[in-house]
Amino acid sequence: MKGIVLAGGLGTRLHPLTKVTNKHLLPIYDKPMIYYPIELMVDAGIRDILIVTGGKNAGDFLRLLGNGKEFGLNHINYTYQEGEGGIAAALSLAEFFADHQPICVILGDNIVEGSISRYVANFKKQGSGARILLKEVADPERFGVPEIQGNKIVRIDEKPAHPASGYAVTGIYMYDHSVFDIIKTLKPSKRGELEITDVNNAYIEQGAMQYDILDGWWTDAGTFESLLRASNLVCQNAAKGKTKA
Repeated sequence: MKGIVLAGGLGTRLHPLTKVTNKHLLPIYDKPMIYYPIELMVDAGIRDILIVTGGKNAGDFLRLLGNGKEFGLNHINYTYQEGEGGIAAALSLAEFFADHQPICVILGDNIVEGSISRYVANFKKQGSGARILLKEVADPERFGVPEIQGNKIVRIDEKPAHPASGYAVTGIYMYDHSVFDIIKTLKPSKRGELEITDVNNAYIEQGAMQYDILDGWWTDAGTFESLLRASNLVCQNAAKGKTKA
């Protein structure tokens, strides 16, 4: 399995911080944000990783991450997204890298408490299709929200005014190689973007979508409030580790 970290976008909700740097290079407690999804993948046994970035500060990722030696890697791959076209458009740039292998995709501003190893193993056993991670949240209307019937997701609504459940679709997705064929069929949304929710709904229509409920806490870090929350949660987690030691 290959890993893809999506770290493009303009981060306008975090202006003026992002006027001088990419959002994913901002600190979460004691490390740059981009470290967290990379460490998640490495912990799950994923060693072949691509960073998709863009904007004026793309070169800063190379200066920061180098060849991945700090993470125990021999190499990190990079590609550049021109402009903004949505998450699915950014993912489409990874087709050459995926090379028909299954992929684990993590949005660069997603921070979680624990490991995703178990969920990656579940997807490998699944063998094909897609698998997403859900988390119960207080404000599901901010996210993609699944409607669940029995043990199946029947649809996902993007930022619904009246959520069908209390779960958010986290920014951690696992797909087989057909994801790139699906992306090629998408039309831009009202926002003018290719939406990852449309990708997920296509798998749902095929009966090829499965899910897990993520253990531990999860947060994005795309707003000032969630950026602060992420740092506080990581800090608390570090303090617990020191106490146990």
